[in-house]
Amino acid sequence: MYGYEHILWNTRSCYFISCIGIRNKLSGYCGYIYANGINEKLISNILKDNREKIFIATKFGFRQKNGANYIDASPKWLKEAVEGSLKRLNIDTIDLYYAHRVDPKVPIEDTVSAMAELVKEGKIRYIGLSECSPEDLKRTNAVHPITAVQSEYSLVTRGVENEILPLTKELGITLVPFAPLGRGLITNKLDMSALKPNDFRFNIPRYNGEHRENNENLAAALTEFASDRFNISATQLALAWVLAQSSNIIPIPGTKHTKYLEENIKAVDIILNDSDLKDIEEILRRYPNMLENVMLLVKTAL
Repeated sequence: MYGYEHILWNTRSCYFISCIGIRNKLSGYCGYIYANGINEKLISNILKDNREKIFIATKFGFRQKNGANYIDASPKWLKEAVEGSLKRLNIDTIDLYYAHRVDPKVPIEDTVSAMAELVKEGKIRYIGLSECSPEDLKRTNAVHPITAVQSEYSLVTRGVENEILPLTKELGITLVPFAPLGRGLITNKLDMSALKPNDFRFNIPRYNGEHRENNENLAAALTEFASDRFNISATQLALAWVLAQSSNIIPIPGTKHTKYLEENIKAVDIILNDSDLKDIEEILRRYPNMLENVMLLVKTAL
């Protein structure tokens, strides 16, 4: 559960968080930049009685000044940031702590060395990186073992297949794909024509014009295939596809709705064989105008 807007604490939020907490060994994923730490406070309400059931991951590295985000992965800010997260989560140790972005002003080895000190101090258990390059990953893993790497990966965004995915497999690191549903693009539940100007997808070419038409047709084709072959949703098919790409993958689909949480969880039980995967590739080839590299336009928004 994550979001860029402020989330109001209400009965629906309580129920949603409770649904996360009652499942065995689920991951709670958050970060200060998402609603300025409010989601860490939300998660803390269920951690009180369910700490052993929930693997908690959060991030540091983005800060705000005059309403704008900027990257700060310095050891100095790291020390402040982790204390803030621990306080908001009301826990003693964060299971997985990510550097949200590589800071061009700070050697990545310095960032990870400082994170390694937090491991020694017992404030975090494992170290993660988000949106790092293959070279960044090799260098930092030599300083301290990296447990997880976040990168965007879905049926319609597959750049990690070139280097990052093979490298994580080689190094024994978990790949954690964010936006595994293409930010709603391939769920067949998103009305792209109804996006509001305050939705960051509103001005992205992938959701407009010829690309929108292509992607609406792609989503419809995936929905038909998922229903006819497995009696499942396109959402579940998309998640099952990501999971089928490698045994070291744990995707993190975002949602604010309990029914979609339930739907997403069921995707882990769907097994795609080689024939299924081949048929999915054929569907993708029929709709090539998806504009895969669109997220280069909005990297700083994450």
